[in-house]
Amino acid sequence: MNKSKLLKELLQSKNTLIMPDAYDGLSAKLIEKAGFLAVQCSGYSISLAKQIINEKNLSLEDNLKTTEEIIKSTDIPIMADGENGYGNNNILSNNIKKFISIGTSGINIEDQNFNQNNNNKIIDVNEMIDKIKIIKKTINNSTNRSFILNARTDALLIDDRKKAQKIAIERANNYLENGADLAFICYTKTYDELKLFSKEITGPISIAVGLPYNYKEFSIKDCQELGIARVSLPTYLIFNTIKYLFDDLKMLKKDLDFKKIRNENKIIENISSLLS
Repeated sequence: MNKSKLLKELLQSKNTLIMPDAYDGLSAKLIEKAGFLAVQCSGYSISLAKQIINEKNLSLEDNLKTTEEIIKSTDIPIMADGENGYGNNNILSNNIKKFISIGTSGINIEDQNFNQNNNNKIIDVNEMIDKIKIIKKTINNSTNRSFILNARTDALLIDDRKKAQKIAIERANNYLENGADLAFICYTKTYDELKLFSKEITGPISIAVGLPYNYKEFSIKDCQELGIARVSLPTYLIFNTIKYLFDDLKMLKKDLDFKKIRNENKIIENISSLLS
């Protein structure tokens, strides 16, 4: 089956689709081996893994290369992190074609303002709607008409939280009305916000969970009970990788003894059996 069609079926089912975020082929393979049905690429995590301090400096070429490595490492649907699309009009359309050509099943596109000289946190709503229309037209003219578009709003970056919530709801509904398959409300912080968005947005939504600002506020189970279509875990793998690797290195530097590390962390003896 076309993986985008499979992804669409998973998103349209009554079950919340849980998509941990990968940053390379190995992390994607582990997500698949753990039993998850789809993978989201995380531009933030890819940037960390490449030691790019600011995610906005992750180039299209590096993004495509890493995304393709992730796709080749698994047999399940992969959604790309398309950032802001890396351009508008024909440039945007050509970039979407590139993501489709490497076998991506879908893509996130965001309305965050990448212009360092502009104080607005998000781009004009009409500019984002134009991007959605260009992407949908590109998809409909492509070899993969089932390709999934997840339109992300960063409206919650606005300082006035009540105003930000209202704009996020308006934008999510606008994006869905104009052809997005999903609306991603980034920076959802509290359970009350989660309930508000699930009630006021008239279509499937995506929520990022397990982040430093919301992991104590609500769970994946809460999202399931509220009927959230999709949850992603943008930093879960990369943060845990960094923590456990660094802790092991400090332990090794202190004790110079592998036995203690093995006893405490139960190192897998046969990695090849896990990844085969």
